[in-house]
Amino acid sequence: MFADEKMKQKTINNASRLRRAFWGIGKVICKLTPNYLFGFRRIIYIMFGAKLDSGVHIYPSTKVWAPWNLTMGRNACLGPNVDCYNVDKIFIGENSTVSQYCYLCTASHDYSSSKMPLITAPIKIKSDAWVTADVFVGPGVTIETGSVILARSSVFSDIPEWSVARGNPAEPFKKRLWND
Repeated sequence: MFADEKMKQKTINNASRLRRAFWGIGKVICKLTPNYLFGFRRIIYIMFGAKLDSGVHIYPSTKVWAPWNLTMGRNACLGPNVDCYNVDKIFIGENSTVSQYCYLCTASHDYSSSKMPLITAPIKIKSDAWVTADVFVGPGVTIETGSVILARSSVFSDIPEWSVARGNPAEPFKKRLWND
């Protein structure tokens, strides 16, 4: 299981289904906008409950399951074709980027039960982090400040601050240093 101690069982009720149905309209509007209309998409996401600071970039091809579970800090970015399956909360800190084709997944099923109930845990990507192309981030993961996750990695446990991590499962292999 992912970060078992952080997981909680969750049910999807009718009110949530109705809210998601209305969000379907918002998704279509966002998808039809040109790339450069970040401010317009930001307004649509906020109308549907997202907490977005100034300078947030969400691309039209980005998929967000529940905008009311999304919080993004100043100048944060969700790149093209990012998929946020945010049944639980996703927090992306300021100046952080989630690059193209990443999958942020806050839910799974408890395979130890015959009923396989839905279980969820939030994802936190703190400030100045970079999740590079095609990375999977699982439920309950925290990517600490300044960390970089290299392409095509799978993150199932927390990554310490100012680390560079890679692999499946992703593990830190060096410290992130500034050369300027």
